[in-house]
Amino acid sequence: MPRTAIMQGRLLPPEGDRFQCFPRAGWRQEFPNAAAAGLDAIEWIYDLYGADVNPLATDEGIAEMRSLSERHGIAVVSVCADYFMDRPFVTAHTLEFAELREHLLWLIERCRIAGIGRMVLPFVDASRIRGAEEGDRVIRLLAGVLPSATASGVELHLETDLNPAAFAALLAALPHPMLKANYDSGNSSSLGYDVRRELGTYGSRIGSVHIKDRLRGGGTVPLGTGDAEIPALLAGLADLNYAGAYVLQVARAVPGEEIAWAHNNRQYLLHQLEQAKLAACESAR
Repeated sequence: MPRTAIMQGRLLPPEGDRFQCFPRAGWRQEFPNAAAAGLDAIEWIYDLYGADVNPLATDEGIAEMRSLSERHGIAVVSVCADYFMDRPFVTAHTLEFAELREHLLWLIERCRIAGIGRMVLPFVDASRIRGAEEGDRVIRLLAGVLPSATASGVELHLETDLNPAAFAALLAALPHPMLKANYDSGNSSSLGYDVRRELGTYGSRIGSVHIKDRLRGGGTVPLGTGDAEIPALLAGLADLNYAGAYVLQVARAVPGEEIAWAHNNRQYLLHQLEQAKLAACESAR
């Protein structure tokens, strides 16, 4: 059975009007909540909002994370580095860019210490890549930090809103085994991208998957009610022998019902995975 994870914060009521952020006060409760929902893992958030209290920042915090992980059987499999959405590389001036690069190297090292094997770097929304010049800047950044990521055993997964051909070209410029793509089913459906074309152009580089549903040109909606082609995605990933985790980054629940909502979304995902497996067996006959 594939590992099913959830984006941090989805197991607790939102903090104010923030749809996604590090839950400053309640993060410890996420471990028993994830276990109660039947999940296997959490994708940790490192953002500007919670940076000063994020346990990743201290050895004592990491030790507490590890203790909670072992106690509840919930792994921390990845970090979503939303900090670099709050402070984008693509628009930073020279001195700020150098500072951000050092912070990224620091975060890679913190992941190594915590035993976290991958980091999702978001280049969407405020940090989206606009044009060849910004693309080249990202390529230079990644080429410079990949040796450290390799030494630390931390894969870097890019989440972008580039069209399939442009994303494939960016990945082709960096044919490094530690650099992979993060596929976000909701973002692709919102942008109107065809999942089959995406998988055909860069599918072999996909290292992690965010599962969510969005309307074309719109926001996040409950799984199965938007335009995300989740059955086609899962079938295509099965053809590619994808063996990574699936991270639920779904629409939020009614406050107070997060555990039941996460459990239901996990069941939906497992059902779709089983249907994709059956379809693959039928086509192989």
